[in-house]
Amino acid sequence: MSQFQKLWSAVQSKIEKNSGNGGGDQKHSDEPATVKTAEALSTNFAGHHLTKSEKKKAGPAVHYAFGTANGMLYGALSEHMPKSRLGYGSVFGAGLWAVADEFLVPAFGFSKPVAEYPASTHLYGLVSHLVYGVVTDRVSRGIRALV
Repeated sequence: MSQFQKLWSAVQSKIEKNSGNGGGDQKHSDEPATVKTAEALSTNFAGHHLTKSEKKKAGPAVHYAFGTANGMLYGALSEHMPKSRLGYGSVFGAGLWAVADEFLVPAFGFSKPVAEYPASTHLYGLVSHLVYGVVTDRVSRGIRALV
């Protein structure tokens, strides 16, 4: 998913550069939701505010921990509920996007309300999670074949 997002961002930057649109305020300047989550966890459970260098490490750690946990959830679901493999993981990825990105992250105040983002931002998130779901399904099937 991260590699897909890097590719998407590179293509988007090139399109914006060629169209003369410098990108404007496409990405709000606030910290990413993963960094806000890490800060909330650290503050609430350890009583410690993260430093700038800690945030730089904690944001990706939260992102990968969340992805890993959801990958494990998918593996368990697909083992016991084969219908959860619908769309080779894409339905799971879309559901994760809808629940996490579109509902939970804004509900916890880690992003602006969904209505404040352009459709392209939602499409980017959805497609990223579709990629995540399909890759998660492929990995899950590969692990299942080994055991």
